[in-house]
Amino acid sequence: MRPIHAFVAAAALSAFAATAGAQTYPNKPIRVIVPYAAGGTSDILARQIGPKITEAWGQPVIVENKPGANGNVGADFVAKSAPDGYTMLLADIGALCISPSVFPHLPFDPRKDFAPVVMVSYSPHVLAVHPSVPVNTVKELIDYAKANPGKLNFAISGIGGAPHLAGIEFAQRTGVNWAYIPYKGGSQAVADVVGGQANVLFNGMLATWPSVTGGRLKALAISSSKRVASAAGTPTVAETLPGFETGSVQGVVAAAGTPREIVAKLNAEFKRVLGNPEIKDKLAAQGTEVRADTPDSFGAFIRNETARWAKVVKESGAKFE
Repeated sequence: MRPIHAFVAAAALSAFAATAGAQTYPNKPIRVIVPYAAGGTSDILARQIGPKITEAWGQPVIVENKPGANGNVGADFVAKSAPDGYTMLLADIGALCISPSVFPHLPFDPRKDFAPVVMVSYSPHVLAVHPSVPVNTVKELIDYAKANPGKLNFAISGIGGAPHLAGIEFAQRTGVNWAYIPYKGGSQAVADVVGGQANVLFNGMLATWPSVTGGRLKALAISSSKRVASAAGTPTVAETLPGFETGSVQGVVAAAGTPREIVAKLNAEFKRVLGNPEIKDKLAAQGTEVRADTPDSFGAFIRNETARWAKVVKESGAKFE
């Protein structure tokens, strides 16, 4: 019976340690890993939310950018981190839902190696072009791309990311043909379209709209199901392609095995911050909708979106490696 007693004692000790850790959490700095270059949607959100959590908890929230492989470098880092709630990933659905279909040899499994914490926001993609591209509507873009196959370069924030898949879905539905140019993040993709090195992109509204209002990009449409109040004069892609809806959905996950008490505490704090009128209004003005939820509902969203994009990838026949 001794081995059984030892097992029971060890389990009890482990449960006690987890409970004690949750009660004292946090007692040291917290790292939020953004798996993309600075300046993109995830980075902007992390740097707006982090200081508010620091104020409330008295512990520094340190944002670290670990770009590479469409977010997989940073995601792998978090997947292999200690499951103690002190290292989290704030990422787009590209790393959380699309990567399994695009990269069959990932060093981690997004479905098994993460504990969902909270969905943060939805920022529709902006379909935008460099001002020199002679189109002003989605239909004109389709007609121009068909008349000039292969002429347009489509900037993407990373191979297999949500903006890339948005471009693929758009091309599938319209029959256009363009070359995809990958970058290490949305901010770099935007910069090259602004600079004229690329011609067109889908990218999160939060990170892209300032370049539109500044006249550096020409917005043709927004990928939400309905028009966005802060850009009511800009039509949706769905007004030309019914049912077309994509976007940059951001969320926070921790390493699998993180105690549920800590996950719950993090979830409650993120929801508190995201419910702050200052944060909520600022994001809304930039076309971003707060979508804070429970860990379980965010987990269900990840599973559903993984299935959705697996279908898009399969039907596209695209090769990513």
